[in-house]
Amino acid sequence: MALQYRKFPYLREAAFSALIVLVTSAASLAADANALTWTQLPNAGFPARAGFASAYDPVSKKVIVFGGSDANGTFFNETWAFDGSTWQKLDTNLAPSARASAAMGYDSQRHRLVLFGGFEGFTVFRDTWLFDGATSSWKQARTPLHGPPSALNAMIFTDPDTGHAIMYGGKRSQFYSRDTYRWTGYRWSHLDPSRSPYPRAGGINVFDPAHKNVMVFGGLSDLWVTQNTWTWNGRNWRQRQVSTQPDTLYFTSGAYDPELGEAVAFGGGSGGVDQTTTWAWTGTEWTLLTPGGAPAARELFGTVYYPDTHQFLIFGGWNFDTGEFFSDTWVLEQQ
Repeated sequence: MALQYRKFPYLREAAFSALIVLVTSAASLAADANALTWTQLPNAGFPARAGFASAYDPVSKKVIVFGGSDANGTFFNETWAFDGSTWQKLDTNLAPSARASAAMGYDSQRHRLVLFGGFEGFTVFRDTWLFDGATSSWKQARTPLHGPPSALNAMIFTDPDTGHAIMYGGKRSQFYSRDTYRWTGYRWSHLDPSRSPYPRAGGINVFDPAHKNVMVFGGLSDLWVTQNTWTWNGRNWRQRQVSTQPDTLYFTSGAYDPELGEAVAFGGGSGGVDQTTTWAWTGTEWTLLTPGGAPAARELFGTVYYPDTHQFLIFGGWNFDTGEFFSDTWVLEQQ
């Protein structure tokens, strides 16, 4: 099976024993006041693959995707870009090695996308790469002796305080991490906040400009409950007490939609079953949205808000139960 998710020891199977101890959420509060609908973009041209790294690049004004794997079990080191209507494979002379489950986010201080880790086969990486949107080129950063250990499905996001890229969590060999690192421009600096979210990998992380923090929810772990919501303000983590939230979601992602003024997340896995639900984080609470025309259930896909055309996008991914890999691109729109 591609990506080896049914038996690969670093990923999904090791965490299912923990799901039986997860607390369930309170009854969901449906909210469809925005009259939302999902619409598939015709002929967008995304390749059928999952487990890639993706982020919006303000320099090139494009959505950038790197790596991933397909139904044949092939790992890629291709870079793709989305311009608001179509996907295009970029011709880069140098690129990270083929991999899946790498983390990528934007460093607004250095104006680069920062990519870390991932895996191919049984090799888990700890290298750091920088993507320059002005030249569509990759450059490998020096790997320090005492930098972050190798990891997959970590989370990288823009620090609301400094603008640097922050990395949290990830699956590191035999355990899940709760470490927080800051990219300084040439190395990772380990931070020591007074509180940290429970160890996890593959959770939702969204930069929320309205509340000037980053929200983290869900993910996979071993003996830790991940059905909880945390925010990072640039200095410390804070667990948020909410009345309603999703069941634990993993291998999904989210993005802040300024049209709605909320962070939105679609799909992902929950208790071994991929979902088609759409959730919104208001900054203080979770609400269940009910848009029409939901895409097929999936995980390990991309979620990005594309500001140039005001589009909230999801693309690619795969379905754990059927093994289907997706090549579609969807937009969440107000009717």
